[in-house]
Amino acid sequence: MAYLSSLRSKITLGYYGTVAIVVVLSLATFIELRFLEKRIMFGEIIAEFFDSTLEVRRFEKNFFLYGNWDYYAENKNYISKAQGLMEENIEGFRSVATPEQIEVLRSGLRQYRELIANYASTPLKKDDQGNIQRTLAEGKIRETGKHIVTVAEEISKTERKSLQSMLNKSQGILIFSVAALVLLAIAVNKILSRMVVKPLKALEESMKEIAGGKFGMVSINSGDREIVSLTSAFNRMLKELEVRQRHLVQSEKLASLGTLLSGVAHELNNPLSNISSSCQILMEEIEGNDMDYNKELLAQVDEQTDRARNIVRSLLEFSREKGFKKEMLPLRKLFEDTVRFVKGQLPAGISLLLDVPDDIVIFADKQRIQQAFLNLLKNAIEAIGEEGSVFITGKKHRAVDKTGETTELHTYLQYRGKCTVGGDTIDIEIRDDGPGIPPEIVQRIFDPFFTTKDVGKGSGLGLFIVYEIIEEHDGCIAVKSDVGKGTTFFISLPAKEQ
Repeated sequence: MAYLSSLRSKITLGYYGTVAIVVVLSLATFIELRFLEKRIMFGEIIAEFFDSTLEVRRFEKNFFLYGNWDYYAENKNYISKAQGLMEENIEGFRSVATPEQIEVLRSGLRQYRELIANYASTPLKKDDQGNIQRTLAEGKIRETGKHIVTVAEEISKTERKSLQSMLNKSQGILIFSVAALVLLAIAVNKILSRMVVKPLKALEESMKEIAGGKFGMVSINSGDREIVSLTSAFNRMLKELEVRQRHLVQSEKLASLGTLLSGVAHELNNPLSNISSSCQILMEEIEGNDMDYNKELLAQVDEQTDRARNIVRSLLEFSREKGFKKEMLPLRKLFEDTVRFVKGQLPAGISLLLDVPDDIVIFADKQRIQQAFLNLLKNAIEAIGEEGSVFITGKKHRAVDKTGETTELHTYLQYRGKCTVGGDTIDIEIRDDGPGIPPEIVQRIFDPFFTTKDVGKGSGLGLFIVYEIIEEHDGCIAVKSDVGKGTTFFISLPAKEQ
């Protein structure tokens, strides 16, 4: 047996794959943010280092101007602070500064410290006006301090650029992560749609067709065990439903046979009575009658026997189980035979009016189409009650008239859409003047097992079977009903060239 993939395993794999990708992206984002956090903290150190060098220069300037030893003390503190920041974060400095810049800062800070210390240990000289005299040492100190600040500023700018670059990179990673998650969601949706939604949608469409009465095997293009199993289960159910439907249709036919037998009994009564009367006359007066009169009586017996045989043959043809086979059938004679079946149950107050030309012929399976007509006639008679009329009409409709012009396309509205058969058609109407059907009910009359009769008095399959039979003949059926005025069933069948 070929290995079938599992829908559950695919969904589980997709779920874990999605979680893994989310975890990886989250971890990468977390690492990037942690690294960015460290760089920001180091950026603060660089900024603090740069600020310290500026403070060194500020207090240097004040010390040179005023000779205040407090300024010198602050100058020394900021020199120590700058050296300490650099030595404690030397690895960080190496990540943003060149070895030459680091060496310049180290040696420069040491040299600056020595120069300012030597300067402070040398007594200050004043001129006659009491102003402090400038020495060459001051110039050297200023030059060294300026060089330190310049390098520190370069490093600070480099760090800011690096930090900005990292922020841009982090934004790119964040955008990439969001885009990746969106694309992943779309991909998962597409995959699930192809694996799950599409087969289930196809199954739903098949169920709609089945609900409409079209029993066909469900075929879903999927290799997943669950879908295959579900399809197999539905197909088994459909086979069982089809078998049960055939049994129910046969039961419906048997129920119709009760009506037929009643009509047949009524129809057989007349020829049998005539046969009996003729036989009694022959038995009593055979010797006294002339030969011609006896022959006439025997001919009547033969004629009535043929009539009874035809009635019984019609009943047998209707009840016999046989395959579907279309043949050319005169429509008027077909209705006459069908009307004969229901005469036995026809109340005295109901009349059946037949208006079908003799030249109209339909191409149909006699047993099946007769069952459809019989069901419609029974429904009409039951709807009327005790008094009323049933009108049966039939006519030809040509798509192109004798002049070659296309005739108006006739369309009957009905609850399933429109009843339209292209080309030449035979149009049949069965109309009664009964109470009519309410609009909320007329929408469902062709549904299987739908009935408004009391429990035990109807299976709800009569009109459903009619609908199926008309569809078998490539025709369509529609209904129009007005409450209080009556109901008309329209049947349109394709005309066959004779």
